[in-house]
Amino acid sequence: MLPPDFTPCFSTALPAGEPLCFAIIGDQHLVTPETGLPALAALVPLGSPEVDVLIGHLGTTPCRLIAWPDGTAAPEGLAIEGLRALYGRLGDDAFWISARARQLLSWLRDHRHCGRCGTATTVAEHEAAAICPACAHRMYPRVSPAMMVLIRRGRELLLARSPHFKPGMYSALAGFVEPGETLEACVHRETMEEVGVTITNLRWFASQSWPFPHSLMLAFHADYVAGDIVPQEGEIEDAGWFDIDALPELPGPASIARRLLDDALAELRG
Repeated sequence: MLPPDFTPCFSTALPAGEPLCFAIIGDQHLVTPETGLPALAALVPLGSPEVDVLIGHLGTTPCRLIAWPDGTAAPEGLAIEGLRALYGRLGDDAFWISARARQLLSWLRDHRHCGRCGTATTVAEHEAAAICPACAHRMYPRVSPAMMVLIRRGRELLLARSPHFKPGMYSALAGFVEPGETLEACVHRETMEEVGVTITNLRWFASQSWPFPHSLMLAFHADYVAGDIVPQEGEIEDAGWFDIDALPELPGPASIARRLLDDALAELRG
């Protein structure tokens, strides 16, 4: 989560002084050999960026998103790494501000042209808004709500794996909320669609912004009612009941899925 002393904002007017630089090439983040944020001077060899905006302040220190297109060579003394790989190495404050930077960059790149008339957009000076100069349509950063649910049956947890997971890893069920749908209805629908079981006793756990690319994860616990597991073709590669003392590989600590799992395990193990 964003640090408590971080104040989000968005501005193309850049303040004076040394900022914290959240530098991105393509969708990879630039870091120092010690896995720190690069100094502004170290980015000069990259030339003019495609994006350079103020995205907030950590305390009184400005935070800038500075980005170049994919294929740009990293300057000497800096490395490029994926955001997931930086969790636990970059530091929590820098990681979650990097996650905000990543989401804003995705939005800026996806809205270079108006979705209504196709005209090239401009970016508002002091607001996260892409504006069409032809039809005045305004486009704001998108947040896509997605539910996550961990289902229990006694000492067992229902875990599944997507074809996109790394080999051997399982997690809780997840799926995007449909237009017009409540979170609770989404949990029941996705559970039935993905594994073919019914559930009860939904219990709210927590939420997490997830920048791949712009999700808001909304996590629940639930209890099993009935049904045999039938994995959804094309969506679920495998699913099953796992005893809490015989679990497969679980998601890393950056994700709310791991926190949800750890919360259930702590309760079940007493």
